[in-house]
Amino acid sequence: MVEKPWGYYRILRTDDISQVKHLYVNEYSRLSYQSHKHRAEHWFIVSGMALVTIEDEKSVLYPGDSIDIPEGIRHRIEALHQPVEFIEVQTGTYFGEDDIVRYEDDYNR
Repeated sequence: MVEKPWGYYRILRTDDISQVKHLYVNEYSRLSYQSHKHRAEHWFIVSGMALVTIEDEKSVLYPGDSIDIPEGIRHRIEALHQPVEFIEVQTGTYFGEDDIVRYEDDYNR
């Protein structure tokens, strides 16, 4: 488990072309508004109500909903009135944490 200021994540599986993570976002917390140069992501909401921002467009996702985030697209997920759990499937050529371009961050990273 990797603890973050917004919650935590666990890596469930990694290979040459994909990585699968389970993420837990604390109530009223959000990840940075970010993009990635070397990977796309697919999010599947497991629990909670998530406010998702994709290129400045906001939508609400519920358990069972999913969304695709292409490589290079700005995105963010936020837990509203309760924690959010989701599965993130990353596909691409590189999955390191240094492949994050941050545009806004509540935690000054």
